Amino acid sequence: MRRHFHPAMLAMAAVLTAFVPAPSSSVHAQAVPGQQAGRPMMLPVNPDPLVVETQGGSASFSIEVADTNARRAAGLMFRTEMEDDRGMLFVFEQTRPVGFWMQNTPMALDLVFIGEDGVIRDILPGEPFSTDTISPGVPVRFVLEVKAGIAEANGISGGDIVRHPIIDAVAARD
Repeated sequence: MRRHFHPAMLAMAAVLTAFVPAPSSSVHAQAVPGQQAGRPMMLPVNPDPLVVETQGGSASFSIEVADTNARRAAGLMFRTEMEDDRGMLFVFEQTRPVGFWMQNTPMALDLVFIGEDGVIRDILPGEPFSTDTISPGVPVRFVLEVKAGIAEANGISGGDIVRHPIIDAVAARD
């Protein structure tokens, strides 16, 4: 039997060295301070825009940052709407294989998988309420979630560069 995990529930599992079917222990979402069960987590908007450098120009997003196990586990669950220029950046402590799912997420999403160098590795769709695993099949350090269709509408594709102070610090860029 294969278990599926919500956006960063894999971060709460045992250390992963490869994307494998579920670890032997089950993983449960942790509560985020101030979040009520069944309600969306609303994080503060980071003061710095996230910018994707595309072949046709650049796309800028205001982001919330999910940088703890609890925040990554809650992610965009229960959100029913989000502005086109908004997103959530999932930050992992190390580059590794990750898998996301959309079980409690009613909003269709684009999942943008980003390496530690800030280069987009893959963009995959997230189907509302699905428990299918969404994974690029390669290790990543960051994942940006935006509304479905936003990546294509902004000309964002694999190989594009993503800039934000959090990503730039890992990529050792100015």
